[in-house]
Amino acid sequence: MTSPAFFAAKLLRLLPPETAHVIAVRALAMGLGPMEPQIPDPVLRIHAMGLDFPNPVGIAAGFDKDARAPDALLALGFGFAEAGTVTPRPQPGNPRPRMFRLTEDKGVINRLGFNNQGLDAFCARLAARQGQPGIVGANIGANKDSADRVADYVTGLSRVAPYASYVTVNISSPNTPGLRDLQARDALRDLAARVSSARNALDGYETRILPLVLKIAPDLAEDDIVDAVDAAIEAGFQGMIVSNTTIARPDTLQSRNRGEAGGLSGAPLFEASTHALKIAATAARGRLVLIGAGGVASGQDAYTKIRSGASLVQLYTAFGFEGPTLIPKIKRDLAELLRRDGFQHVGDAVGADL
Repeated sequence: MTSPAFFAAKLLRLLPPETAHVIAVRALAMGLGPMEPQIPDPVLRIHAMGLDFPNPVGIAAGFDKDARAPDALLALGFGFAEAGTVTPRPQPGNPRPRMFRLTEDKGVINRLGFNNQGLDAFCARLAARQGQPGIVGANIGANKDSADRVADYVTGLSRVAPYASYVTVNISSPNTPGLRDLQARDALRDLAARVSSARNALDGYETRILPLVLKIAPDLAEDDIVDAVDAAIEAGFQGMIVSNTTIARPDTLQSRNRGEAGGLSGAPLFEASTHALKIAATAARGRLVLIGAGGVASGQDAYTKIRSGASLVQLYTAFGFEGPTLIPKIKRDLAELLRRDGFQHVGDAVGADL
């Protein structure tokens, strides 16, 4: 029998994408989403970054920018939820329209520009859920008009630290002018060192090391990916997300929206992001936990990312197209693939193709 969640997802696809997104988040925040029975499959459990994940499939940042619905997302069956990107001060983002479906390509282009309500609202919501189970990460960014963007990351880290399971430093969005410049070798080392120093100065650091994660773009050259891995390791980061959206436009795109400016996500990003993931995994040699993001839409996609070096995976665009019924299907199919190939735990398959 077709579920109500399936019909809800179909109805939302009839609305403009940003409108549909806002409605979906608000509905989840009101408790209107379905709940998956929480019976974790032992083959999917994984320990990474000092945390115990019930499964490796997470919702990427960008869906729940203001931390309105992390627990509702976990109830859908996600193994972890990443809220944000949040900036120190509220900002409206770029002018609308700024989000475009590429339905024929199973992709999305967005140029939202870190639209969010700022750290005060974000932290208040995370503080209200303290004591709740589940892994919830915080993705931090810099304000568009900031005079010192690195200071924005330090501020963000300090504010979200008491409430987040881990913190992601997002320097790879293409929609804030100049932000990706922080991925350059010297700038990245300065940023990573300052954020790590702020983390190490937190109260209680000796007993709880807050995991730091760096999120990079798929458009970096191979040497730049290696530099990013080295910078993250040297600064004491625990993880890296590979990758954010791309500014590239593959020749295969069919949608009339393919020429819109912004970051491309979804199925057209899968190949490039997985290639970048393999480069990062080869450079990291097990010294960073890698999170594979970009085009994950099935159990096979998740399995490919894992075999390419990812301990965890994230998705967003496919979730927007397919709705909540996608999550249990991905986990079920992933578990079947792992067992088919003789893996007792998902961690055993990490990097199997390298």
